[in-house]
Amino acid sequence: MPLRSTTPVGPTQPARRSLLKRLSGLVAGSFLAGPLQALLGRATPAAAGTLSGGDGVFVAEIITVPFNFAPKGYARCDGQLLPIFQNTALFSLLGTTYGGDGKSTFALPNLNGRVAVGAGQGQGLSLYDLGQTGGGETVELLGSELPAHSHTLDLTYSTELGTLASPENAYLASNGSGRAQYEATGTGSTASVFTGQAQPHNNLQPYLTLTFCIALQGIFPPRG
Repeated sequence: MPLRSTTPVGPTQPARRSLLKRLSGLVAGSFLAGPLQALLGRATPAAAGTLSGGDGVFVAEIITVPFNFAPKGYARCDGQLLPIFQNTALFSLLGTTYGGDGKSTFALPNLNGRVAVGAGQGQGLSLYDLGQTGGGETVELLGSELPAHSHTLDLTYSTELGTLASPENAYLASNGSGRAQYEATGTGSTASVFTGQAQPHNNLQPYLTLTFCIALQGIFPPRG
């Protein structure tokens, strides 16, 4: 009766080396998948989170939508305070530029009732810093802002030749000789009419109301 070998049957030495090489490649590939995708500019599933906008969304990217709510993964740009510990990536980009104490909270930009202005200084224009606010819905003009103009004087005078030297109980005459520059009877007058109510005027450009939203998650934007 032939004897059976008790030696375990398995892959040969070259086969084992090939198998180990393939396994090491798979392990290395799993560790490098995230960095490679980041280098290629694509978000990993963890970075993309639950954004409905897809993998091409940057953290803090602002979008405009024609409905009255923020899509999933976004928040309305209404100046609300957010906790830093839950939004560290977003806080690292915004800081306290738009509000918050910088210790536990920070604020989102508030675009309610506002238009966005590009930060910086255009040629021949004023300098605008990031997060700066200004402007107003109404304006009340100052005297220095009114166009140059003149007013008539409210005055009663005499059209007769002056016969009196004293202005007491008399009117300035239209003509006189020597000290006689006044006349007892006023026969002419001119007046300026008061107008205006000092009310502020509308200072709004034509507008269309939309909803501004900011991405809470996504790809951390690299500096160009």
